[in-house]
Amino acid sequence: VIIGLAMFATPEIIDLLRRERAISESGKLGSGWLQGFRDWLSNWWLSLRCAVIGCIVGALPGLGGSVVDWIAYGHAVQTGKNKEGSSIALYAYPVLQAADVLLYRATHVPVGEDQKQHLELARDIAEKFNTDTNTETFVLPEPYIGKTAARIMSLRDGSAKMSKSDPSDMSRINLSDDSDLIAKKVRKARTDPEPLPETMDELAERPEARNLVTIYSALANVPANDVLAEFAGKGFGDFKPALADLTVSVLEPVSARFNELKGDVTAIDSILQAGAEKAAAAAEPVLSDAYRALGLLSGR
Repeated sequence: VIIGLAMFATPEIIDLLRRERAISESGKLGSGWLQGFRDWLSNWWLSLRCAVIGCIVGALPGLGGSVVDWIAYGHAVQTGKNKEGSSIALYAYPVLQAADVLLYRATHVPVGEDQKQHLELARDIAEKFNTDTNTETFVLPEPYIGKTAARIMSLRDGSAKMSKSDPSDMSRINLSDDSDLIAKKVRKARTDPEPLPETMDELAERPEARNLVTIYSALANVPANDVLAEFAGKGFGDFKPALADLTVSVLEPVSARFNELKGDVTAIDSILQAGAEKAAAAAEPVLSDAYRALGLLSGR
């Protein structure tokens, strides 16, 4: 389920959403990694059950430090350069995000290393609710962090995460990029003058080189040390063209499907609506259990 309502925390998101919603959803649908979950893909705002669970768990007393940490984050954003343009959603969205996980009794949630704290809040909330109500209403989700390429770094700065919010388009590969642009970005990726070593341990102090080897490893589905065994002693003049060709071969069909879906808003809406109905059916029993745990009506 795609989190949505918390996006309105900043005013510019409304115009952005109108312009780019189809682009965003077509990217998710076009990605081969989501095909197994296509029937479940939906927008968060198509189901009010998540908002209800968010209100319930957000009202739990005694969460203490878990919530205080997020309030401090929200305060830091609110007092930043866009203080007057921000909203209370910046404080509340972590609870809504936790509710979205708990509502579907997810046992494992794929996250990056830098997102584990989000899941910790969900676990704290689930444990507090279950303890207070003497029930097992919510599952305590575990993080699932991939062993390969758990965090892809910027093509321009190996110490920063690859991000769509980076001002430089050359720092990332977008699903909308054509083959020529993908190859260009890889070939212009920041590196160092040293040849590639034989082991990943030797790349510990070479973040840009390590990042490119990690990307190659993930796309080729082979261990990083096997990549280095093939390219050890060679420079990036040899490695980057090979990586560019590999990246294009893997992403080209995804990009083609992305651009095909981007122009078919009706198909996207149909898929999301069907997913919302399936998700709602799965969420309803959990919401009813939460009502019962609190001594309220079942809600059925």
